[in-house]
Amino acid sequence: MKVVEAAQISEYVGEDMGASQWFTIDQGRINDFAAATLDHQFIHVDPERAKATPFGTTIAHGYLTLSLLPYLQTSIDDFLVPRGMKMGMNYGFDKLRFMAPVKVDARIRARATLIEANEKKPGQWLLKFLFTVDIEGEDKPALVAEWLLMYFV
Repeated sequence: MKVVEAAQISEYVGEDMGASQWFTIDQGRINDFAAATLDHQFIHVDPERAKATPFGTTIAHGYLTLSLLPYLQTSIDDFLVPRGMKMGMNYGFDKLRFMAPVKVDARIRARATLIEANEKKPGQWLLKFLFTVDIEGEDKPALVAEWLLMYFV
């Protein structure tokens, strides 16, 4: 994490924050996500039936990949955090696109760029980050999202 003074946050708009470590999406994680969300579509949980699809194997739920953003961003070395932050919270998304499926046992990573920073109230910062989740060895990313985070300083 890159800790900066809250008053300097706006200076980082347009800056690349870097990339997370690679993370493997295995079948156990896909099955656990299916159980948690009650989404047991065969393309996610039935390797035998999934062999007959254009993907040739099971794929992760798009929302599983999305749900890993908070974890992935923790390993981005230059991810921006204001000094004295009391808490940060998920504020939502302005844009989200699932671009390519994540096949079982694929590795993903997240890249982030700060695209907006606004102090809504004293000590309350709304930041918009462009996140791209890459799939190792693939040309297309798994997803692209404009993620809104609220920081309380």
